[in-house]
Amino acid sequence: MKIYTKSGDKGQTSLVSGKRVPKNAARVQAYGTVDEANSMIGFALSALEGSSEWESFRAMLLEVQAKLFHVGAELSTPSLLKPAWPIKEEDVDRLEAYIDGMEAELPPLTNFILPGGLPCGAALHAARTVVRRAERLAVEVRREEDLNPVVLKYLNRLSDLLFVAARFANRRQGAPEPDLPRPPA
Repeated sequence: MKIYTKSGDKGQTSLVSGKRVPKNAARVQAYGTVDEANSMIGFALSALEGSSEWESFRAMLLEVQAKLFHVGAELSTPSLLKPAWPIKEEDVDRLEAYIDGMEAELPPLTNFILPGGLPCGAALHAARTVVRRAERLAVEVRREEDLNPVVLKYLNRLSDLLFVAARFANRRQGAPEPDLPRPPA
C-alpha cells in the first residue's frame, strides 16, 4: 500500500465517515494537534534511558499515546456516527491516578516554575502546551457540533498529567526546577 493517495492535494481530507472537509476544518485542526502532542510525547520517550527504573513511567506514556489515537478517532468522527474507540470517564480516572502517584513523590509547588529541564522533561512540558491547544480546538469543535464531553475532560486532565510527568522526570534525573524570577522591587 502506498503512503500517498493524492486525495488531499487540493486542500481537502476525509473524516471517518468519508465526508470530505477542508484541511483547516475545526475537527481536522483538533485531531491534527492531538497527533502533534502524541509525537511530542514520543520525543520525550526517546530521551529516556532504557533502565528498568523508567519501566512504569514509560508504560504510562505509551498508554497515553494509545489513548490519544482514541481521542483523534473521536475528533475525526462526525457527530452523527459512533466512534470506534470512545473515550470514557475511566480513562480520565486513570490519568488522575497516575497524577496522584507521581505527585506523591514530588515536593509541593510553592511558585510557578519555568518549563524546561532535561530533554524528557522539556519535551513533556512542550507536549503539555500542545495538548492545551488541542483542548482549545476541541472546544471549538464542540461549539459547532456534538462531541463527547469526556474528550474535553481527558485533554484537560492530560495536560495536568504532562505537567506533573515533566516535573517527575526532571526530578528523577536530577534537573533543577527553576522558579519564575520575581520582578525587582
